[in-house]
Amino acid sequence: MSKPVAVKYNTSYPSIEDLRNKARKKIPKFAFEYLDGGCNEDVNLHKNTAEIRDVELAPYYLSKHKGSNLQTELFGHVYDAPFGIAPVGLQGLIWPNSPQILAKAAKEHNIPFILSTVTTADIETISQITEGKAWYQLYHPAENDVRDDILKRLEAAQYPVLVLLSDVPSFGFRPRDIRNGLAMPPRMTLKNILQIMTRPEWALKTLVHGTPNFATLKPYMPKGLNMKQLGLFMNRTFAGRLNADKIAPIRDKWKGKIVVKGIATEADTEMCIKLGVDGIIVSNHGGRQLDAGQSAIKSMNPIIDNYKGKIKIMMDSGLRSGPDVARVMASGADFTFMGRSFMYSVAALGNEGGDHVIAMLKTQLQQVMDQVCCEQIADLPKHLIK
Repeated sequence: MSKPVAVKYNTSYPSIEDLRNKARKKIPKFAFEYLDGGCNEDVNLHKNTAEIRDVELAPYYLSKHKGSNLQTELFGHVYDAPFGIAPVGLQGLIWPNSPQILAKAAKEHNIPFILSTVTTADIETISQITEGKAWYQLYHPAENDVRDDILKRLEAAQYPVLVLLSDVPSFGFRPRDIRNGLAMPPRMTLKNILQIMTRPEWALKTLVHGTPNFATLKPYMPKGLNMKQLGLFMNRTFAGRLNADKIAPIRDKWKGKIVVKGIATEADTEMCIKLGVDGIIVSNHGGRQLDAGQSAIKSMNPIIDNYKGKIKIMMDSGLRSGPDVARVMASGADFTFMGRSFMYSVAALGNEGGDHVIAMLKTQLQQVMDQVCCEQIADLPKHLIK
């Protein structure tokens, strides 16, 4: 069992909303809106957090309390908190070097970091930073030889958990990204260039670190693609829907744990169990794919009722604080993940952003645990007011 890292954070930014406001002022509008926005009218984006906050916990003030322990076991590893860093695409566009910053903080704080197929750091770099402890989220390629080569690279780099993304059968309809030229194919507009000029620190650091690119995918991409050709390549390479026929051969090949991310129904949970999947992440992609769907926590509740203990059930989408983590864990989740919350912090605070947000969330969660008189994370469901 590892010794938890000392919890220290920047008291000028004691909430995710503080970090979000700072991030808005530090990065170009097109990058902030790519991170911050949902799809269509943002209905599910807002429901995600609002419906988590409908969950209430009972405090037992007269009970004896020896102190609270945030450590949580998952897939044979004891993490120092019940939350991890969700995969985010194009992280280097939001803040240069951000996947490396977050991977380093995750390693030091002993929480999981999930690397996205379409982010701006490659498999090998993140493995080195995390000493082989990172997870990897796979956008299933259209071509099996690309899939197999990525799996070989992951195995060589000792990734313990493979996360299969299920909720992007098509690119989300995101009005802000369409206006800003960040849809597929992407385009750079005069308006975007003017926005960059008003954010000199972001521009200088981007110049130092280089133009963001899909680092993991570079070996599979033809050289010299322009923006339109890049969009066509991405559409062609990752078009299609994850299904049982695609999961089964991966289960046969992959020796580590497999998690399917984006599950929202009992039927899909049942299929994952039949296919030998080790865990699911109940998620609606942070409200970025289906505006007409349920919030993640509403989708999770019947899954918990019927499948708790049969498969690891995790959740992301909408968590913005330590109390949110407590609410979701009290609802029965085995673990939680956050994406935007971590990216706001890095965009706001740069190299210090990863350490800050993890320490802050730990402090917030510790306060909730002490307040309700809960000694172990696994005991939080006893405090759920149904």
